[in-house]
Amino acid sequence: MPRIARKTLCERRVGAVSYVDIHAHFADEGYSFPEEWNKIKAAGVDTVVLAGDCVAHSKMHRDFCADHEGAYFCCGVHPSETDGFSQRTIEELRVLTRDDKCVAVGEIGLDYHYPDTDKQKQREAFIKQILLAEEVGLPVQVHARDCAADALALLREMNAHMQRGFLLHCYGFGAEMMEDFLALGAYFSFGGVTCFKNARKVLESAVRCPLDKILTETDSPYLSPFRGEKNTPANIPVIVQKIACERGMAEERLVCAVRENAKRLFEKIK
Repeated sequence: MPRIARKTLCERRVGAVSYVDIHAHFADEGYSFPEEWNKIKAAGVDTVVLAGDCVAHSKMHRDFCADHEGAYFCCGVHPSETDGFSQRTIEELRVLTRDDKCVAVGEIGLDYHYPDTDKQKQREAFIKQILLAEEVGLPVQVHARDCAADALALLREMNAHMQRGFLLHCYGFGAEMMEDFLALGAYFSFGGVTCFKNARKVLESAVRCPLDKILTETDSPYLSPFRGEKNTPANIPVIVQKIACERGMAEERLVCAVRENAKRLFEKIK
């Protein structure tokens, strides 16, 4: 997909306000630390939430967060990684949720992108992880791709078990469906896709999202706003600038709203 040209947006820190990346991946992604972490901090991003896509990566993120101020993690099994999902998986995740820096169960959900998807297995893993989040008192980070109707139906079905809240990460179902998800208490996060030239549908959703429900993410190392580049949480200022410009609001106001929303939804974030 076409991205913006780097020359059209500049990375910059907005005054003394610091940015939040609510969804990124570091485990087994080839980043060089501490150089990458220093780059992220230099860009003004002081809070990064690392998403779990399997138990092993959730553990790697736990270990990273133990040594890095401002880093938090979610633990969970991505819908495309549910082969072998079992009660033992739940037990391992339950242990991870007790960590002081584990802010949510996720990323969990449904993904129908591939033709060989086992939809029933994904559904069962999703429900079990929602119930785990309810048990331990954590919110949920939801991954939902090419499954709008089924995702909405399941979230409605399980809504009573999600009283700590949930986030639809990398939201892409369009502004017309936002009211349905908002009625369930959803938060929405937007990332580099808002900077793609052919992603008006996503950008329209970012514009119409209520200010008290919007969050920012990169989904690093994926979906960079810059063509051909590996994504990084250091790109959050670029994403904020694009969304704020399209919403016709000051960047500082958006940054502050995102931070308040992140702390409201993910109560362990300091």
